[in-house]
Amino acid sequence: MATKNKPVQKAVTPTKVPAYKNPKLAVSARVNDLLSRMTIEEKVAQLMGLWRGGIDEFDQEFMKDPVKVKEVMGKGANSIHPTFLGVKDTVENRNRIQKYLVEQTRLGIPMIFVDEGQHGMMRRETTVFPQAIGLACSWDTALFEKVYSVIAKEIRSRGAHLVLSPVIDVCRDPRWGRVEETYGEDPCLNSELSSAAVKGLQGSATGKVANGHVAATLKHFIGHGQPEGGQNTAPANYSLRTLRDYHMPPFIACIKNAKPVNLMPSYNEVDGVPSHANKWLLQDVLRKEWGFKGMVVSDYYGVEQLANKHFVANDNKDAARIAFNSGVQYEFPQANAFRFLPELLKEGKIKKADIDKAVSQLLELKFMMGLFENSYVDVKTAIKVTKDPASDKLALKAAQESIVLLKNDKLLPLSKTKYKKIAVVGPCAKYVSFGGYAGEPYNKVTLFDGIKSKVGNKTEVLYAEGVKITSNPTIPFLNWKLDEIKFPTKEENMKLISQAVTVAKKAEIIILAIGENEHLCREAWAKNHIGDNMTLDLISQQDELVKAIVALGKPVVVYLMNGRPLSINFIEQNVPAIIEGWYMGQQTGTAAADIIFGDVNPSGKLTITVPKSAGQIPMFYNFKPSAQMNEYISQDNLPLYHFGYGLSYSKFTFSNIRLDKAKIKKDGSTKVKVDVTNAGKMAGDEVVQLYIRDKVSSVTRPWKELKGFKRVSLKPKETKTVTLEITPEQLAFNNIDYKFVVEPGEFEIMVGNSSRDQDLLKKTLVVG
Repeated sequence: MATKNKPVQKAVTPTKVPAYKNPKLAVSARVNDLLSRMTIEEKVAQLMGLWRGGIDEFDQEFMKDPVKVKEVMGKGANSIHPTFLGVKDTVENRNRIQKYLVEQTRLGIPMIFVDEGQHGMMRRETTVFPQAIGLACSWDTALFEKVYSVIAKEIRSRGAHLVLSPVIDVCRDPRWGRVEETYGEDPCLNSELSSAAVKGLQGSATGKVANGHVAATLKHFIGHGQPEGGQNTAPANYSLRTLRDYHMPPFIACIKNAKPVNLMPSYNEVDGVPSHANKWLLQDVLRKEWGFKGMVVSDYYGVEQLANKHFVANDNKDAARIAFNSGVQYEFPQANAFRFLPELLKEGKIKKADIDKAVSQLLELKFMMGLFENSYVDVKTAIKVTKDPASDKLALKAAQESIVLLKNDKLLPLSKTKYKKIAVVGPCAKYVSFGGYAGEPYNKVTLFDGIKSKVGNKTEVLYAEGVKITSNPTIPFLNWKLDEIKFPTKEENMKLISQAVTVAKKAEIIILAIGENEHLCREAWAKNHIGDNMTLDLISQQDELVKAIVALGKPVVVYLMNGRPLSINFIEQNVPAIIEGWYMGQQTGTAAADIIFGDVNPSGKLTITVPKSAGQIPMFYNFKPSAQMNEYISQDNLPLYHFGYGLSYSKFTFSNIRLDKAKIKKDGSTKVKVDVTNAGKMAGDEVVQLYIRDKVSSVTRPWKELKGFKRVSLKPKETKTVTLEITPEQLAFNNIDYKFVVEPGEFEIMVGNSSRDQDLLKKTLVVG
C-alpha cells in the first residue's frame, strides 16, 4: 500500500540522439539528416571561411566575448584559415574554437581548419623541406610521397584538416615570383610529382583522407604559371591547344590517379574570362569531361575580384552570383561575397540544389574525417609529431637528392683535410632562405655552419657577408610577408665587398654563397607587395662581389640559393664549380656540405630551363619546330642550362638502346630499354629520362616531350638495364579536331640524362 503524500516518480523519456550524431550510421544517412535540419543561413555558413588576416586569429581574448563570438560563429562556418603560431598556441586556440562550435551552436557542426603545406606546414616549430622548385629536382616520386605524408601528419596533429597545396601550375615564365612554388616547366614531370604529393597528403589514392592525413587542394586552375609579362595574376590568354597540351595535364593526372578532395581556380583570366567565373572550365571540363567529384574552393578573395579587379561583376553580390553559378562552391578566406547567397536564393538567381550539393560535400568530408566524434587535438601528441627525428632526417635526404651540380671543372668534391683556411663568403652564407609559404623550424643549418661542422677544428672557416641583398630583417617568414623591400646603398655594399676581399685573401679556397631571398622571388599579391622580376640577373651588387672574388685567382665554388632561375653568365664562364641549391629547407647547410665534400654524390636534375637572359623568354625545352630557329643579334638562342640537366661526381654512360617492339598498332604498347653504367669511382644515382617526338602530325608538335623517367642507383662500374613503358597515352595528343588520339606514323624515341640533344640516344618507333 502506497504511503500517503509520497511523490509519484514520473518515467524519464530518454532524449533522442539525432541521426547525424550516430557514428554507426552511414555517412550519406548522417549527411541527409543534418542537411534536413539546417536553415539556409546555417547552410550558407558552411560555404564560407573565416579569417581576420592576423597572427592572433580568433585568439583567447576574442573567444571571451560571447557577443562577438556568436556574431561571427553562431551559425557555424566552413573553415578558419592559417595563422603563424607555434604548436601549443595553435592547438589550444583551435580546441577553444572547436569547443564553442560543437557545444554551443544549435547543431554542433565542427570547424575545418586550413593550413598551407607546399614544402612544410606554414607555422612556427615545424619541419621545413626544400622549396617546391628545389624538391622537384630530385625527380623522386617515392620521396615526394614520404615528404608530403610527414607534412600532412604535422598539420593534422595540430588540428587542421585541409591544406591549400600542392601548387601544380606548369611554370613557363621564370620571371613570375611564384615559380619557386611550382615543380617546374614540364607537364609530365608535374603530373607524376603532384600525384605523389596528393597521395602523401591524403594518405590514399581513393579520394578518402586517411587517419593522420589532410585533404589536398590542387591549384591554380588554369594557366596561372604563364602570366603575361611574368606578372602574378596577369592574363593567360593562350590557345585552347596550349591549355590542353601544357597546363591541364597535371590536373587531369592528379584527378585520375590521386583523387584530390579540393581544387582551386586561378586568379587569372583566359580569353577574357576569369577562372572564378568560367563555367566552361569549372563545369564542362572539370566536372563533365574529367569527372571531378571533389570540392571547388575559391582562391583568397578570388570571388570579389570579379568585381574589383576583373570588372565582370557590379559588386560583391553580383560576383557571388557569377562565381557560384560558374561552379565555385566555397569562398575563402572569408564571406565578403557569399554572404549574399541567401538573398540571391530568394531572388531566384541561384539554385537551392546547388547549395545543398555543396553543403553535402563539405559535411561528408567532416563526417569522413571523424570530426564529429574527434573534434579536439592534444598538445603533447602534436609536439611529439613535429619533433620526430625521422622528419629531420627526411628533410636532409630530400635536400641531398635535390641539389643540382651545374658545373665542375675537377674542383669538387673538396677534401676535408687539404685546406687550412676556407672562406665562406656571401649574403646567403649565414642566412637560410626557405622561400614562400614556409614555416619556421625548431633548428636550421646555415651553409657556414654546415661547412664548419664538416671540416672540424683543424680547418679555419672564415666568413664575410660580401653584400646585402636587401636590408630587411633576416627572418624568412617576415621577408616573404612584409610589403616593403629595402635595398642597401651601393656604397654600403662596396664597403662589404672590400671587407670580403680582405677575408678571402687569407683563404686557400672560397665558397661563394649568393642568389636571392624571400623578398626577391615571392607571390606578388598587391601593388605594394611585389615579387615578380623583369630580369633574371643577380640583384644588389652581387655581380661586383663575384668579379672581385674571382679576380683573386683562387679556386671558387659558387653555391646558389634562389627561387627562380638566374642568368649567371659570368659565373658560368669564370667559376670552376657551380651548385644550384634553390632553397633547401632546414638542413640546407648539412646537405650542401655533404655535396661539396663528397659525402653525397649529387644527383639533382633541373626541372626548369635556365635562360641566358630574360630576353630569351619564353624559353622551355618542349618548343615547337618553328621556334628558336635563329640566333639573336646579341647572342645565340641556347639556354644557359637545359631542362633535365645535372652533373654527378660519377660518369654515367648510356648504351644499347632498343625497343621490345619497333612497330606497334595505334592502341599498342612497347618498352624501350637502355643500359646505364656508372663508369666512375663513386656510387650514385642517375635519372633516366624518356623523350618522344611525333615526326609528322596533323598539328605541330614539340621537338621533344618528356614522357617518362626513372631514378636508378648504381655502384661504381655497375651496369643496369632500365626499362621504360611506351603506352598509347604517351603517344597521343590533341589532334586538329581536338580529339586525344594516336596518329599513325614514325615517332622518335629518345633516352638519356637531360633534354640536350647530345645527351640522348635515339630509336624510331613505327605506329600503324
